[in-house]
Amino acid sequence: MITAKQTRREAKQLFRLCIVNGRVDEGRVRKVVQSVLQLRRRGYLALLEYFQRLLKLDHAQHTAEIQSAVPLPADLEIRLQVGLQDVYGSQINASFVHNPALIGGIRIHVGSDVYDGSVRSGLSALEKSFGITSTNGRNVLS
Repeated sequence: MITAKQTRREAKQLFRLCIVNGRVDEGRVRKVVQSVLQLRRRGYLALLEYFQRLLKLDHAQHTAEIQSAVPLPADLEIRLQVGLQDVYGSQINASFVHNPALIGGIRIHVGSDVYDGSVRSGLSALEKSFGITSTNGRNVLS
């Protein structure tokens, strides 16, 4: 019987086999998945689920989503990308998203890190500091 701990350990080993020059190699991932599917040993679905989780976490760590209230000028986008590469390494992929709900400023999301310099987050923090809660669509002091 294969335990969950053993399954996680094996999934981590498979994940490490897929790393080439600090990045996940898609070809190796395909080969690993195909070989696990062909063997169909006990617990292979749990192994593949945890392996997929590790792949998603790695992808999130190498992807930056930059939201802004208005489209950013090209020179600012380049400066943001360079700054992110300084912090997270040269292998980070940045995507820029226009989100008018932010009102102003930018919000950067990389993996589990969130840098929120938007007006909307500032207003939310101010609202919380005053103890205002919404009840039936009306703002009421608590």
